[in-house]
Amino acid sequence: MAEIEHPRSIRSFVMRGGRITEAQQRALEHLWPRYGIDFNPTLLDLDAAFGRAAPVTLEIGFGNGEALLAAAIANPQQDYIGVEVHRPGVGQLLRELAAHDIGNVRVVCADVNDVLARVPDAALSIVCLFFPDPWPKKRHHKRRLVQPAFVEALRHKLARGGVFCLATDWEDYAAHMLEVLSQAPGFENTAGAARYAPRPPQRPLTKFERRGHRLGHVVRDFVFQRRD
Repeated sequence: MAEIEHPRSIRSFVMRGGRITEAQQRALEHLWPRYGIDFNPTLLDLDAAFGRAAPVTLEIGFGNGEALLAAAIANPQQDYIGVEVHRPGVGQLLRELAAHDIGNVRVVCADVNDVLARVPDAALSIVCLFFPDPWPKKRHHKRRLVQPAFVEALRHKLARGGVFCLATDWEDYAAHMLEVLSQAPGFENTAGAARYAPRPPQRPLTKFERRGHRLGHVVRDFVFQRRD
């Protein structure tokens, strides 16, 4: 698994030094050739990566991969690319993919801004961003991933009719997301103007979200469709 650094002026994540287990490290060493896509400066050939042509969903920041794994199992006719920078989560997902003999998932360990630059235009049917870092302090708001420039870059990677699905349990970030997406050219809020969407039934309920419910957190969903 290649270690590549791509400098950016502002990053939407911090590289935490979380402990990686021996099992996760073994998965990175032995399963990466099967499931991993090494980052390089050329355009991604998605059909070659999966060995077939199928609709592709990109999940940004999949954490430990719980939602991504569930979606891939439920939809074997679709292909999934998971983007994550934290190695313990990547290793955990690789272990689960092998244990379930999943063939429709590939993983990239890099900054999503760099990954999107390598995705061909109109190649994605769905992009998912579930519970991103809210960067709650006002001075850190510039680090939030959902910004006009990011949404515009993502629009070009979605096929016409493709959707951008988001969820957050942070009220202030939800309001920020709604404002940015509502003003983004070429997108339509499927729930109606200035409204949050019902929780999509296809979005798996994760341990993280169940814990949030127990703590009284309100989860807000968004589904914006590329209409231009």
